[in-house]
Amino acid sequence: MAPKSDNTEAIVLRFVNEQNKPLNSQNVADALQKFNLKKTAIQKSLDTLADGGKISFKEYGKQKIYLARQDQFDIPNSEELNQMKDANAKLQEQLAEQKRAISEVEGEIKALQSNLTLEQIKEKDTKLRKEVMELEDKLEKLRGGVTLVKPEDRKIIEQMYSEKISQWRKRKRIFKDLWDTITENSPKDIKEFKEELGLEYDEDVGVNLQSFSDLLPKSKKRPRGW
Repeated sequence: MAPKSDNTEAIVLRFVNEQNKPLNSQNVADALQKFNLKKTAIQKSLDTLADGGKISFKEYGKQKIYLARQDQFDIPNSEELNQMKDANAKLQEQLAEQKRAISEVEGEIKALQSNLTLEQIKEKDTKLRKEVMELEDKLEKLRGGVTLVKPEDRKIIEQMYSEKISQWRKRKRIFKDLWDTITENSPKDIKEFKEELGLEYDEDVGVNLQSFSDLLPKSKKRPRGW
Protein backbone atom coordinates (compact mmCIF):
# COMPACT_ATOMS: atom_id res chain seq x y z
CA MET A 1 0.00 0.00 0.00
CA ALA A 2 1.48 3.38 -1.04
CA PRO A 3 2.08 6.06 1.65
CA LYS A 4 -0.39 8.92 1.99
CA SER A 5 0.49 12.28 0.42
CA ASP A 6 1.82 13.77 3.69
CA ASN A 7 4.06 10.73 4.20
CA THR A 8 5.20 11.00 0.60
CA GLU A 9 6.13 14.65 1.11
CA ALA A 10 8.06 13.76 4.28
CA ILE A 11 10.00 11.05 2.45
CA VAL A 12 10.76 13.34 -0.49
CA LEU A 13 11.76 16.26 1.75
CA ARG A 14 14.09 14.06 3.81
CA PHE A 15 15.72 12.71 0.64
CA VAL A 16 16.23 16.16 -0.93
CA ASN A 17 17.76 17.50 2.30
CA GLU A 18 20.03 14.47 2.70
CA GLN A 19 21.29 14.73 -0.89
CA ASN A 20 21.70 18.53 -0.80
CA LYS A 21 22.44 18.71 -4.52
CA PRO A 22 20.46 19.63 -7.66
CA LEU A 23 17.84 16.98 -8.49
CA ASN A 24 15.07 16.56 -11.02
CA SER A 25 11.94 14.52 -10.46
CA GLN A 26 13.39 11.50 -12.29
CA ASN A 27 16.45 11.46 -9.99
CA VAL A 28 14.15 11.45 -6.95
CA ALA A 29 11.81 8.83 -8.43
CA ASP A 30 14.71 6.49 -9.23
CA ALA A 31 16.16 6.82 -5.74
CA LEU A 32 12.82 6.28 -3.96
CA GLN A 33 11.68 3.19 -5.86
CA LYS A 34 12.07 1.17 -2.65
CA PHE A 35 9.14 3.13 -1.15
CA ASN A 36 6.85 2.09 -4.03
CA LEU A 37 6.14 5.71 -4.89
CA LYS A 38 4.85 6.72 -8.31
CA LYS A 39 6.61 9.47 -10.24
CA THR A 40 3.41 11.52 -10.42
CA ALA A 41 3.12 11.47 -6.61
CA ILE A 42 6.78 12.45 -6.26
CA GLN A 43 6.39 15.30 -8.78
CA LYS A 44 3.33 16.56 -6.89
CA SER A 45 5.21 16.40 -3.56
CA LEU A 46 8.19 18.28 -5.02
CA ASP A 47 5.94 21.03 -6.35
CA THR A 48 4.01 21.25 -3.06
CA LEU A 49 7.25 21.46 -1.05
CA ALA A 50 8.60 24.11 -3.43
CA ASP A 51 5.37 26.15 -3.30
CA GLY A 52 5.46 25.92 0.50
CA GLY A 53 9.03 27.18 0.62
CA LYS A 54 10.38 23.99 2.15
CA ILE A 55 12.73 23.40 -0.78
CA SER A 56 14.11 25.62 -3.53
CA PHE A 57 13.67 25.14 -7.26
CA LYS A 58 14.69 26.68 -10.57
CA GLU A 59 13.30 26.18 -14.04
CA TYR A 60 15.56 25.47 -17.00
CA GLY A 61 13.30 25.41 -20.04
CA LYS A 62 10.87 22.55 -19.43
CA GLN A 63 13.00 21.08 -16.64
CA LYS A 64 12.58 21.84 -12.96
CA ILE A 65 15.59 21.42 -10.72
CA TYR A 66 15.03 21.08 -6.98
CA LEU A 67 17.47 21.76 -4.15
CA ALA A 68 17.41 21.74 -0.36
CA ARG A 69 17.04 25.18 1.22
CA GLN A 70 20.53 26.27 2.17
CA ASP A 71 19.42 28.50 5.06
CA GLN A 72 18.68 25.40 7.14
CA PHE A 73 22.32 24.34 7.15
CA ASP A 74 25.06 25.67 9.40
CA ILE A 75 27.23 28.05 7.40
CA PRO A 76 30.88 28.28 8.55
CA ASN A 77 32.05 31.70 9.70
CA SER A 78 35.05 33.44 8.16
CA GLU A 79 37.47 31.94 10.70
CA GLU A 80 36.21 28.40 10.08
CA LEU A 81 36.37 28.98 6.33
CA ASN A 82 39.97 30.16 6.61
CA GLN A 83 40.85 27.07 8.64
CA MET A 84 39.19 24.87 6.04
CA LYS A 85 41.07 26.68 3.25
CA ASP A 86 44.39 26.21 5.08
CA ALA A 87 43.66 22.51 5.66
CA ASN A 88 42.68 22.12 2.00
CA ALA A 89 45.86 23.87 0.85
CA LYS A 90 47.99 21.53 2.97
CA LEU A 91 46.17 18.48 1.61
CA GLN A 92 46.69 19.76 -1.93
CA GLU A 93 50.42 20.13 -1.24
CA GLN A 94 50.59 16.60 0.18
CA LEU A 95 48.68 15.29 -2.85
CA ALA A 96 51.06 17.08 -5.22
CA GLU A 97 54.05 15.60 -3.38
CA GLN A 98 52.56 12.11 -3.59
CA LYS A 99 51.90 12.56 -7.31
CA ARG A 100 55.49 13.69 -7.87
CA ALA A 101 56.79 10.70 -5.91
CA ILE A 102 54.57 8.32 -7.88
CA SER A 103 55.67 9.90 -11.15
CA GLU A 104 59.33 9.46 -10.21
CA VAL A 105 58.84 5.81 -9.29
CA GLU A 106 56.89 5.15 -12.50
CA GLY A 107 59.69 6.80 -14.47
CA GLU A 108 62.27 4.58 -12.78
CA ILE A 109 60.17 1.47 -13.48
CA LYS A 110 59.80 2.38 -17.16
CA ALA A 111 63.52 3.03 -17.41
CA LEU A 112 64.28 -0.36 -15.87
CA GLN A 113 61.75 -2.13 -18.09
CA SER A 114 63.19 -0.58 -21.23
CA ASN A 115 66.74 -1.61 -20.34
CA LEU A 116 66.51 -5.34 -19.73
CA THR A 117 69.69 -7.34 -20.06
CA LEU A 118 69.83 -10.48 -22.18
CA GLU A 119 69.80 -12.57 -19.01
CA GLN A 120 66.71 -10.75 -17.73
CA ILE A 121 64.98 -11.26 -21.08
CA LYS A 122 65.69 -15.00 -20.88
CA GLU A 123 64.37 -15.12 -17.29
CA LYS A 124 61.24 -13.23 -18.29
CA ASP A 125 60.72 -15.54 -21.26
CA THR A 126 61.02 -18.60 -19.00
CA LYS A 127 58.59 -17.08 -16.50
CA LEU A 128 56.04 -16.22 -19.19
CA ARG A 129 56.26 -19.71 -20.71
CA LYS A 130 55.62 -21.20 -17.28
CA GLU A 131 52.60 -18.92 -16.76
CA VAL A 132 51.24 -19.91 -20.18
CA MET A 133 51.56 -23.59 -19.29
CA GLU A 134 49.78 -23.03 -15.97
CA LEU A 135 46.96 -21.16 -17.70
CA GLU A 136 46.62 -23.86 -20.33
CA ASP A 137 46.45 -26.45 -17.55
CA LYS A 138 43.67 -24.49 -15.83
CA LEU A 139 41.84 -24.12 -19.12
CA GLU A 140 42.05 -27.86 -19.72
CA LYS A 141 40.62 -28.53 -16.25
CA LEU A 142 37.78 -26.10 -16.87
CA ARG A 143 36.99 -27.80 -20.15
CA GLY A 144 36.88 -31.07 -18.26
CA GLY A 145 34.32 -29.66 -15.81
CA VAL A 146 36.68 -29.25 -12.83
CA THR A 147 35.55 -26.50 -10.44
CA LEU A 148 38.49 -24.22 -9.57
CA VAL A 149 36.48 -21.73 -7.52
CA LYS A 150 34.44 -22.64 -4.44
CA PRO A 151 30.68 -21.93 -4.83
CA GLU A 152 30.70 -19.59 -1.79
CA ASP A 153 33.65 -17.64 -3.16
CA ARG A 154 32.00 -17.44 -6.57
CA LYS A 155 28.81 -16.10 -4.99
CA ILE A 156 30.71 -13.36 -3.12
CA ILE A 157 32.58 -12.33 -6.27
CA GLU A 158 29.39 -12.28 -8.35
CA GLN A 159 27.64 -10.16 -5.72
CA MET A 160 30.52 -7.67 -5.62
CA TYR A 161 30.61 -7.50 -9.41
CA SER A 162 26.84 -7.02 -9.61
CA GLU A 163 26.98 -4.16 -7.08
CA LYS A 164 29.77 -2.42 -9.02
CA ILE A 165 27.81 -2.71 -12.28
CA SER A 166 24.72 -1.35 -10.51
CA GLN A 167 26.69 1.65 -9.18
CA TRP A 168 28.16 2.26 -12.63
CA ARG A 169 24.69 2.20 -14.23
CA LYS A 170 23.27 4.50 -11.52
CA ARG A 171 26.07 7.08 -11.82
CA LYS A 172 25.82 6.97 -15.61
CA ARG A 173 22.09 7.68 -15.41
CA ILE A 174 22.53 10.54 -12.89
CA PHE A 175 25.21 12.14 -15.06
CA LYS A 176 23.02 11.87 -18.16
CA ASP A 177 20.05 13.49 -16.39
CA LEU A 178 22.16 16.38 -15.08
CA TRP A 179 24.05 16.79 -18.37
CA ASP A 180 20.80 16.87 -20.36
CA THR A 181 19.42 19.45 -17.95
CA ILE A 182 22.50 21.66 -18.15
CA THR A 183 22.85 21.50 -21.94
CA GLU A 184 19.16 21.55 -22.90
CA ASN A 185 19.05 25.32 -23.43
CA SER A 186 22.77 26.01 -23.61
CA PRO A 187 23.84 28.14 -26.60
CA LYS A 188 27.21 26.34 -26.69
CA ASP A 189 28.00 23.48 -29.02
CA ILE A 190 27.63 20.37 -26.82
CA LYS A 191 30.72 18.66 -28.24
CA GLU A 192 32.89 21.77 -27.72
CA PHE A 193 31.42 22.30 -24.24
CA LYS A 194 32.23 18.68 -23.35
CA GLU A 195 35.84 19.06 -24.56
CA GLU A 196 36.16 22.36 -22.70
CA LEU A 197 35.19 20.65 -19.45
CA GLY A 198 37.48 17.68 -20.17
CA LEU A 199 34.62 15.18 -20.02
CA GLU A 200 34.97 11.70 -21.45
CA TYR A 201 32.12 9.25 -22.07
CA ASP A 202 32.64 5.53 -21.60
CA GLU A 203 32.74 5.16 -25.37
CA ASP A 204 35.54 7.72 -25.64
CA VAL A 205 37.89 5.37 -23.77
CA GLY A 206 36.66 2.17 -25.38
CA VAL A 207 34.47 1.00 -22.49
CA ASN A 208 30.92 -0.30 -22.79
CA LEU A 209 28.64 -0.87 -19.80
CA GLN A 210 26.53 -3.46 -21.61
CA SER A 211 29.55 -5.63 -22.41
CA PHE A 212 30.37 -5.79 -18.69
CA SER A 213 26.70 -6.34 -17.77
CA ASP A 214 26.62 -9.31 -20.15
CA LEU A 215 29.21 -11.03 -17.94
CA LEU A 216 26.72 -11.21 -15.06
CA PRO A 217 24.93 -14.51 -14.39
CA LYS A 218 21.58 -14.64 -16.18
CA SER A 219 19.63 -14.41 -12.93
CA LYS A 220 21.32 -11.10 -12.09
CA LYS A 221 21.14 -9.46 -15.54
CA ARG A 222 18.86 -6.54 -16.18
CA PRO A 223 17.06 -6.21 -19.51
CA ARG A 224 18.78 -3.98 -22.07
CA GLY A 225 17.74 -0.36 -21.84
CA TRP A 226 17.22 -0.39 -18.07
